[in-house]
Amino acid sequence: MSDSAPSADPRRAGPVLYMLVAVALFGGMDACLKILSPHYPAMQVASLRGLSSLPLVLAWVCFTTGPRALLRAHWPLHLLRGALGVAMMAGFVYGLRTLPMSTAYAITFVAPLLITAMAVPFLGERVGPRRWVAIVVGLCGVLVILRPTGEGMLTLGGLAILGAAVCYAASAITVRMLAQRDSPQAMVFWLMTILAVACGALAWSQWRAIRPEHWWVVVGIGVVGTLAQVALTEAFRRGEASLIAPLEYTALIWGVLLDLTLWQVLPDGVTWIGAGIIIASGLYLLRRERVRAEEAQGVVPP
Repeated sequence: MSDSAPSADPRRAGPVLYMLVAVALFGGMDACLKILSPHYPAMQVASLRGLSSLPLVLAWVCFTTGPRALLRAHWPLHLLRGALGVAMMAGFVYGLRTLPMSTAYAITFVAPLLITAMAVPFLGERVGPRRWVAIVVGLCGVLVILRPTGEGMLTLGGLAILGAAVCYAASAITVRMLAQRDSPQAMVFWLMTILAVACGALAWSQWRAIRPEHWWVVVGIGVVGTLAQVALTEAFRRGEASLIAPLEYTALIWGVLLDLTLWQVLPDGVTWIGAGIIIASGLYLLRRERVRAEEAQGVVPP
């Protein structure tokens, strides 16, 4: 009875809803980034991501913890996370120039597998042989999507997205470290600030004036991106990671819908196969982590 009760708990609906909303909003933000990517340097688009969100993030900080919480920060980890964020955004925006959103999402789905692998050397976590097999299988799924032979999908755009996924995974490791010391508000604020300043400085020599028809896109990035970040924070604050994390894979649905609606493209069959391999590996990995957690607590998994 006690094992089945949590699954029927209506309080789980809240975190699930927050996560589904966050994923949908991030899909809208990424669509806006893709709209801007052919017209501006990748670093400028990354800077606009930070600049457009900062006012709303600051309002969120003032409404919740207050500005003083921003000063309680572990600066070395924030700077490292900021550098990873700069590389991640630049690679992701660059890849979106040539790849459909659904293909880009399918490649980034390897990030949870990379996070598990990186947790071994950086966090001292133990990963069993079955989880290592899941990681290797997931990486094979990425190779299926990139296709180094045959149709030759191994492009700079695909490699840029893969590099962005690696940076995202490394950034997630720093988040685990920062979460023990700093508030979520501080983590979001300083990441947006570093993105705005560092990417702006790198793009300054090639900075292009924003076209009038693109201002609504920039504003959309700020509003939607901020709401998505708040929803994501609430999802993980209210719910268990093993319940929330698999919902990230719903991004593929939004990627396909946005690709079809805005750009009239769909992923090919090989991309679907590769995405299926990565998602199956990720879900198995999450299942194994949940089983290990239950065994550590002396609970017999269903």
